[in-house]
Amino acid sequence: MEHRTRLFLASCIGLVTTAMILVIRGDIAGQVEGVFQLTHEQYGFISSMAFYGVASSVLVASPLLDIFGMRNLLYAGFVCHVGGILAFILAPSYPVLYLSMLVAGFGNGLVEVVINPLCATVYAEEKTRRLNILHAWWPGGLIIGGILSVCMGKLGWEWQTQMGIVLIPTIIYGILIFGQKFPVTERVEAGVSYTEMVREVIRPGFLLLLGCMMLTAATEVAPSQWVGSVLSNTANMSGTMVFVYGSAIMFVLRFFAGPLAKKISPIGMMWGSVLLSAIGLYLLSGVTSAGSAYLVATIFYVGVCFMWPTMLGITSERYPKGGALLLGLIVFIGNFSIGTIVYKMGSVYDVWGPAAAFRFVAILPCILFVVFGIWWIRDFMTGGYKTVRLTKENHSHH
Repeated sequence: MEHRTRLFLASCIGLVTTAMILVIRGDIAGQVEGVFQLTHEQYGFISSMAFYGVASSVLVASPLLDIFGMRNLLYAGFVCHVGGILAFILAPSYPVLYLSMLVAGFGNGLVEVVINPLCATVYAEEKTRRLNILHAWWPGGLIIGGILSVCMGKLGWEWQTQMGIVLIPTIIYGILIFGQKFPVTERVEAGVSYTEMVREVIRPGFLLLLGCMMLTAATEVAPSQWVGSVLSNTANMSGTMVFVYGSAIMFVLRFFAGPLAKKISPIGMMWGSVLLSAIGLYLLSGVTSAGSAYLVATIFYVGVCFMWPTMLGITSERYPKGGALLLGLIVFIGNFSIGTIVYKMGSVYDVWGPAAAFRFVAILPCILFVVFGIWWIRDFMTGGYKTVRLTKENHSHH
């Protein structure tokens, strides 16, 4: 197996691990609540801890990636995954449950901190395409985890065994990275100094991207937290099935992001994405039958499909000097925003009902529709979307 293929494969399986933890944690909620006598709110806090684990580890580890090296941080992520999962399975009490998910969250964050720059470095010539294929394994992991946990539930397996299954992909990516030589990031290779990387943070274009990421991440992930409960109420059908169906659409489509990005530019892709997701969200608020639910879900999932990886792609293609730090900040702000909007959606849901919650979120892509539209036109006027390639030649020390 080619060296970079092996590292890329390990990255994909690391992402599968992350996604499976999320699905299975949701699926065993009832069992764990029963055993530990927890309220929904207390169990929700366990999930929040995982999510804060991601956000905080991404924020701390991204600037340090080049200091500790990709391999060491990925090893650390592996240790957090194994430790967090084992502690969760063996937890004697509620505090151990949420602290173990915090640790597993650190694992999720460390994996994402490494795999994005790793992918952008070993496939510097096709970043948006490769990042989309890598992140196809997020919905891929959601499908694997979803189907497995449904089957295990049917077989009457204990919640410990269900969470324990996640150790399998964890150990596989652990074996794949063991003893491998990892590259330095693209930025280090090109001799861009640490100070210059930090300076990229305050570039107006990047700050605009950060703002956009807050809105795209919330558009993509927040509604999917509620598609389940809303559809089971309005269309009287299993939300989980729609979720798996949506994940399948995203899994397949992300493999075709490369040709699309070549044809219409990543900014153009984002423009089309926010348009579709706005329409999908607006229509989701009025779904009454199973057929229409699948139709609307298709529009929504096609819309949000390319958002996360393409935002990473744009960041890495337009601001390669910003290296791992900028990619990390994008992932951090995305995760942070999801948590906030999921809460906000909850309060709208409580007061005005589910339909209003979706319409509330539909405002976000409408704002983006204008922003990306202007950006796309401006790129077009100035000769199209340009990828900045970092090499030793084109980079001079200031």
